[in-house]
Amino acid sequence: MKTDVEELTPTRVKLTVEVPFDELKPNLDKAYKEISQQVRIKGFRPGKVPAPLIDKYVGRGAVLQEAVNDALPELYGRAVEETEIFVLGQPDVEVTELDDGAQFAFTAEVDIRPKFEVPDYDGLEVVVDDAEVTDEQVEETLGNLRERFASLTNAERAAEEGDFASIDLVARIDGEEIEDASTTGYSYEVGSNSAIEGLDEALTGLAAGEDKTFTGTLVGGEHAGDEAEITVTVQSVKVKNLPDLDDEFAQLASEFDTIEELRGDVRARLGRQVKLQQLSEARDKALEALLEKVDIPLPEKVVEEEIGRRNQQLEQQLQMAGMTKEDYLKDEEKSAEEFDTEVADAARLAVKGGFVLDQLAVQEELGVENEELSEYVVTQAMQMGVQPQQLAEYLTQNNQLPAIVSEVLRSKALNLVVEHVTVKDESGNEIDVEAVQRELNGETGETVQAEEEGEDAPAADAADEAPAQTAEAAAEEAPAAEAQDEKDAKDKDA
Repeated sequence: MKTDVEELTPTRVKLTVEVPFDELKPNLDKAYKEISQQVRIKGFRPGKVPAPLIDKYVGRGAVLQEAVNDALPELYGRAVEETEIFVLGQPDVEVTELDDGAQFAFTAEVDIRPKFEVPDYDGLEVVVDDAEVTDEQVEETLGNLRERFASLTNAERAAEEGDFASIDLVARIDGEEIEDASTTGYSYEVGSNSAIEGLDEALTGLAAGEDKTFTGTLVGGEHAGDEAEITVTVQSVKVKNLPDLDDEFAQLASEFDTIEELRGDVRARLGRQVKLQQLSEARDKALEALLEKVDIPLPEKVVEEEIGRRNQQLEQQLQMAGMTKEDYLKDEEKSAEEFDTEVADAARLAVKGGFVLDQLAVQEELGVENEELSEYVVTQAMQMGVQPQQLAEYLTQNNQLPAIVSEVLRSKALNLVVEHVTVKDESGNEIDVEAVQRELNGETGETVQAEEEGEDAPAADAADEAPAQTAEAAAEEAPAAEAQDEKDAKDKDA
């Protein structure tokens, strides 16, 4: 077999493959055997029809076509291996010559990873946020805990901001009630601005048994966006009572006996969170700094596929949250054009980051041990709430182990970059990343993986591109949480 490579662009090549016809013999034998099982010729049992009769009744051309289709994947794979190119996606194959008994030739155009060397990354310096826990953060966390243990008591007065009112809502357009915009017995926090515009103003000053009608724009249902006359009737007004921050509350809300012990535990937990965030930021910024030193062309088709994957992922998240893309864009205060530009930029950064980490793994001769794969599967399984064996079987059955190997390699390559980067916080203090990881590991007894968060973080995008789909993991990007928050707010709407 002879293979020539023509570079069409820095990210796309054309392989021209010439194959002596003799190499197709196993495929021809297989084609004859399979066709023999399918045809029915008088006097011959299925599978026993001689080749000459198949040529006569089915046609030599059909046999050749069957043999070629069977041979192409293996021949293409051999051509890729011989030329040592890193292909991306599926090739566009065209049979250019099929001379029966003489020669077979085909071409294959395919995107490839551009050829480049990762430059020296010693001496890179990145700055991350201070890992500081303020008194305000501690008290805010305790305040949120108090909210969880709050109680409601009836108030014999008109509703005020911060009260919870049990209300009935009736919406009418041209005097006709809109059923999907009406509700009864709904508990609403006055002043939360989480429902129809104008509801908070209408509720303020109303006591139990009183009602008020106002004009508002419906936010959901068949008449979303239409103006309606909305009547709100107050059934009851309740006041939220927060427990005191004392030892009794500490015993109620935690395993601690005193409020100071609880406060200390909250500070320690927040300290761990900010250190994890600091590690994650160090990884992200280390990759950002490295990518700034690399200028490589990107295959447009690969970028387009990544854009499509991101849009599909957002669609799924919004659908689960009961939102539309229009709702999301409105909440984010972005136009469709701005959103598309952001997604395209993030996709390009993710593809570039993946290429750089892959090449760095090759240059540094990094490999993946079975123990590392097992650790990855266990970690992913814990995050997904499934048994590790169940996830391992899913990955194996769906031929996703190569993607997992790639993921682990990229993570190791990124770890290597971080080891060579000087990390400082905003106060100018140099951070020993390995020491912080050891400290966190000592607290949990488990290996700490930096929590890569955010759609715009290239480290997360580059590393999570494949397993986000293969492991069917829940998306960790910002729109998921935002969409859920929006759903919670919409659940309160009329």
